[in-house]
Amino acid sequence: MPTRYDIAGGRPLQGTLRVSGAKNAALKMIVAALIADGVTTLHNVPRITDVEITLKLCEELGARYAWRDETTVEIDARHVCNPVIPLKYSGSTRTPILFVSPLLHRLGRAELTTIGGCSIGPRPINYHIAGLRQLGVRVEESSRTAYQFHADQLHGNIITLEYPSVGATENLLMASVGARGRTVIRNAAIEPEILNLAGMLQAMGAVVYQDVNRTWIVEGASRFRAVEYEVMDDRIEAASFAACAVATGGEVFISGAVQRDLVTFLDWLRKVGGEFDILPTGIRFYRDGKLRPVNLETDVHPGFMTDWQPPFVVLLTQAEGISVVHETVYESRFGYVEALVSMGAHIQLTNDCLGSRECRFTNKNYLHSALISGPTPLRGSVLHIPDLRAGFAYVMAALMATGESQIYGTEFVQRGYADLIGKLRSVGAEIVETPVEVMETS
Repeated sequence: MPTRYDIAGGRPLQGTLRVSGAKNAALKMIVAALIADGVTTLHNVPRITDVEITLKLCEELGARYAWRDETTVEIDARHVCNPVIPLKYSGSTRTPILFVSPLLHRLGRAELTTIGGCSIGPRPINYHIAGLRQLGVRVEESSRTAYQFHADQLHGNIITLEYPSVGATENLLMASVGARGRTVIRNAAIEPEILNLAGMLQAMGAVVYQDVNRTWIVEGASRFRAVEYEVMDDRIEAASFAACAVATGGEVFISGAVQRDLVTFLDWLRKVGGEFDILPTGIRFYRDGKLRPVNLETDVHPGFMTDWQPPFVVLLTQAEGISVVHETVYESRFGYVEALVSMGAHIQLTNDCLGSRECRFTNKNYLHSALISGPTPLRGSVLHIPDLRAGFAYVMAALMATGESQIYGTEFVQRGYADLIGKLRSVGAEIVETPVEVMETS
């Protein structure tokens, strides 16, 4: 049954919480387990909707899985026999396209119809298809959303991505580990979650390493053993709670926050007026005086992550002056701003590129830059979540606001944040999850 969050805001967050395993690593590592000959065990897997969907998709393809404890899952890929990636999962997650590579390795073919995910702008699979074709995959398109993939034997090649797409890089890594010869992937993504995936592939028997200038090099192998491997802690979740602690004027120790994976975020948080202490098992976050405005641009790693942007914008509504945020990754990421304005925020969107970085959206009619004027007090409101990261931004704004807020569409947040209610309550948030009738959200 759908639920809503009832939040009483205006209280500083205080205490300790533990982040879960990284959604953006766990999903890809579950997919990679289908390459292995045997039973793969993954630790620190978050219990979120997207993980459950991905595991059920594995099951539909013939694999078996079982949870051994709250964060440990076993995946047995020995019985994968179905090359058809089920249509019923295509609208709920972006993961289905990644199953193409394991299916090509095991069955020599795969069928895929449509792609889904968050409503933050189109994320086409053309980069995936172009790269797979260079590895020898025959791709037949029966429509703009239906594809058949065939390959008797993949062969290595030199691939240069038009854009350092995370998903395309991950797909090509999983495809090229079983290709004959060497594959070089240039202008590739190098996010920490991809390093986590590459480490797992190496443990399985692949030769895969990162070279200079955003390059991955893979030497093809023929056999891949099942492994026991650990999913990294979630740097997006850590940054989200950190921004929330600073914005509410509280102090929160985040166990599992890793400085190495948060360097860029930490620098910008300090520029705004947030402060932190690096400790052996995590990071303590708090505010250091008044918040200051900044001019910020999102970018692929090691730049400022686009998934950090929504909670950071909420934080900037409390900075004294005018901040500028230029989004260069997803053209529709600012879809959550209208709701913040209804709560009292002063935010203006423009289709101009208000930054110095090269931007794919130059001279295009996308509202991808924001001017945030603050500080502005936020008022409690009724909010409807449009996508995952906007969902946490709404929760964060409600925690900062005076009065009470009701937030609908909580299924989006549950896609990426495990036990969000429990974690927020552990640091003093007044938040209740209430079942609602479907008509109540219409």
